[in-house]
Amino acid sequence: MVINQKVRHKIPTVHRRGPLGGVILKMKNEKLSLQRKQLLQSQGDVNTKIYFVEEGLLRSYLIDSNGKEHTYMFSPSGWYIGDSNPPETKCQLFIEALEPSVVIPLDKQVALEQQEKMTLVNRIARLQERVLMLMSSSIIDRYHHFLELYPDLSQRVPQHMIASYLGVTPEALSKVKGDTIRNRKS
Repeated sequence: MVINQKVRHKIPTVHRRGPLGGVILKMKNEKLSLQRKQLLQSQGDVNTKIYFVEEGLLRSYLIDSNGKEHTYMFSPSGWYIGDSNPPETKCQLFIEALEPSVVIPLDKQVALEQQEKMTLVNRIARLQERVLMLMSSSIIDRYHHFLELYPDLSQRVPQHMIASYLGVTPEALSKVKGDTIRNRKS
């Protein structure tokens, strides 16, 4: 993907300090501690890992050619996060810690071979539900679905990231939240 020069400054860089060392994810089933706003993966990296979130909160997102961030998903404790690219190919997504987090890197190929079928089916079902919802649901329905799927994240994630996940502007999300609060009081 060619990035416009005027938005190149918006693309974060991976901090290769601390537990990530000089080469990202060479460790096998060791825990990685991440600081808030630390990148675990950048768009274009070759990454053969997926991550189990033991503690904290991560998000995956992409930055389009205009510099706009699009949140793909949030992964709180107990969830997996990763890029669906085949092993040894370039990643499409950035993965960032939104809170201090601990993740366990897993070899993507081994994890896919060993992953329980039900876990894979559940992930595919959630992704299909999200795509269909984005295509056909109102902003209000998408916001309520977000609250059901991630009940404790509305207080942990900045509004602009939730808006990005829902495919709306922060202003539209603010209006929906206000309408929801007013309707509850009625």
